Amino acid sequence: ALVAFIVPAVYPYSYTKQDVTAKYLQPFEYSAKEQAKIDKGESVFPHVMGTDALGRDYAICVIYGTRISLLVGIVSAIIVVVIGILYGSISGYFGGRTDMIMMRIVDIIYALPDVLIVILLSVAIKDIVSTSKNLLIARMGAGMVSIFIVFGLLYWVGMARQVRGQILSIKEQEYVLASRAIGAGSRRIITKHMIPNCISVIIIPAAMQIPYAIFTESFLSFLGLGVSIPMPSLGSLASDARQGLTSYPYLLVYPALSVFMIVLSFNLL
Repeated sequence: ALVAFIVPAVYPYSYTKQDVTAKYLQPFEYSAKEQAKIDKGESVFPHVMGTDALGRDYAICVIYGTRISLLVGIVSAIIVVVIGILYGSISGYFGGRTDMIMMRIVDIIYALPDVLIVILLSVAIKDIVSTSKNLLIARMGAGMVSIFIVFGLLYWVGMARQVRGQILSIKEQEYVLASRAIGAGSRRIITKHMIPNCISVIIIPAAMQIPYAIFTESFLSFLGLGVSIPMPSLGSLASDARQGLTSYPYLLVYPALSVFMIVLSFNLL
């Protein structure tokens, strides 16, 4: 995370800078133009991970791709946690018919083939969002917005179930009954007494949502349904690397290794 957000400020290359004379350079290899500068005594920063088909420094592309993937993972996890906590706490607190109807909705969402639904939703939402004139949406790109919407529609159900189970055990505690006795409303009881006491079952699933979101974003970007060009993500970089897989395998190894390290790090955390 530190590399993704700090290094671009001091790194000499940009992911938008292209050099057609420096395409497909191996790691630490120089183009003819760069070698000529070196021969003249000038200093040229090496391409640590080589260059891609457009002549861009691949290390900065991977760094920016890591930043985009982390941002997508963190924002998606926040969306899932907020929706799951609100939905699960309301369902568990009110119980009865309300709980039954809300949990049947959760069961229906659980029964859906998630990979197929994610792909279909991403295609449909991307087409709708791409026609939007909103500046924020245009800057983020239709692919990134569609990922956030998909997570908001599908991936909160596990969090909601866990919060509901905790709320069911908490709502009969003495301090909750005391709050009701002195006239506290449902909103205050849920926000001031119940949700804070659910933190223990929220923290771990919330942390696990980040690598899951990153993996899903990489998967969708690999299929061309995720983060839009020119903004790089680890999934889109891996997808672009397929074209020269036999000749330039390092173009796939670096983004794939980055995804692996991010997911492993969050799992260990």
